[in-house]
Amino acid sequence: MTSQSQSNPALDPKQLMRDLSAFRDPSVGRSIWELAITAVLFVAVVAAMLFGVQAGYFITLALLPLAGLLLLRLFIIQHDCGHAAFFPSKRGNDWVGRALGVLTFTPYDCWQLSHARHHARTGNLDKRGFGDVDTLTVKEYREGTRLQRFGYRLYRHPLVLFGFGPAYLFFLRHRLPVGLMREGSLYWISAMGTNAVLAAVLAGLGFTFGWGVTALVVVPTVLIAGSTGVWLFYIQHQYEDAHWDWQDNWSFQEAALLGSSYLALPLPLRWFTGNIGIHHVHHLASTIPFYRLPEVLKAYPSLTEFNRYAARQTIRPLFLTLWDEDRRKLVSFREAKRIAV
Repeated sequence: MTSQSQSNPALDPKQLMRDLSAFRDPSVGRSIWELAITAVLFVAVVAAMLFGVQAGYFITLALLPLAGLLLLRLFIIQHDCGHAAFFPSKRGNDWVGRALGVLTFTPYDCWQLSHARHHARTGNLDKRGFGDVDTLTVKEYREGTRLQRFGYRLYRHPLVLFGFGPAYLFFLRHRLPVGLMREGSLYWISAMGTNAVLAAVLAGLGFTFGWGVTALVVVPTVLIAGSTGVWLFYIQHQYEDAHWDWQDNWSFQEAALLGSSYLALPLPLRWFTGNIGIHHVHHLASTIPFYRLPEVLKAYPSLTEFNRYAARQTIRPLFLTLWDEDRRKLVSFREAKRIAV
């Protein structure tokens, strides 16, 4: 990893946020093209998988990674709609986002609010626990009961975070407006409406291709997209030189830039992930369309070396679990134990 100092004077987060307003206007034509090519490819691949099962599951198995990555890209487009970044009009963003929410098993309006709260509170130790990966400080972990420590260790295990977690999130949790049940009827309508349309789509596929075939195609596709998306989300904020502060010292602009990584992926993966690896820029100016994020890196080359990770460098951060306030770093359980001795 290449990590510039978090006090780098060449990057003023507040000024940079103002400057990035020049990149915020979406192109309607480009947005329609990005949506159309992704949706057409996704439908074509899923259709080939559904028909391919009849000739043997190996054809479907070979296409699963591609289907999962295309579904992930549709989620990134839904994500941009949630930030009002994909189309100039709110109505266009919202209805495209709601339609995509059926394919991604994610109620759009519920997700939009929880994700907005994630952006507004990133790196704020006083406002953790909504739309992010739960993170305890070393002190909080040590002061917890044995059961609390066990529960946290279980939650932070990679098998739970990237295996059971995505399955629970997309197949169960998203079926109700969890965390938003008292926020108003909109979120119940969003969850129940998404469920109803999703049930109709799955019923149509089930009656046409058979329930077993439908499950063999849909379930692993959603899991691949979900697990890859959770991995992306994790590395965007969970790395050694991350940035956390208590409310009194917290600044939105600093937390956005300093507490978000730049995941430098190969070109094909940048396409499938909608450039979301340029996450430090996204958090600083979330209304920039995903296809314009590379323009920002060209205009501000120093950002390409800021909190930079390559895909091969994302293994170690998976085992960083606690925020060490004294060292201002994320550390592993083992490191935290050694520090205590």
